[in-house]
Amino acid sequence: MNKMKFYIMTIALSLTAVPVLAASTIKMQVEGLVCAFCGSAIEKKLRSNAATADVLVSLEHKIVALSLKDGQDIADDTLRTQITDAGYQVKKIERVPDTLDSLRAALKGR
Repeated sequence: MNKMKFYIMTIALSLTAVPVLAASTIKMQVEGLVCAFCGSAIEKKLRSNAATADVLVSLEHKIVALSLKDGQDIADDTLRTQITDAGYQVKKIERVPDTLDSLRAALKGR
């Protein structure tokens, strides 16, 4: 019976970990984005992270998103600090399963 509990717990934990591991895109709600220079400054800052594969900045929707290189991650605190130090306010950080291309398409459709 103990082995059965062990197997069930192992399966349950592995299933809950899959979405976190699969999320290679970080999406952030950022306040203070008002011009193309703002977007360029944030993009340059985020691209300086070795784990960053690509960056999306939407001034209209106040969204900044980045895709991660395979097997890489950037801590939320690091992202928050980089954006705050650049003069902007991070309202929300979430890891999403979407690609940057799908986010771009969704933003164009709004």
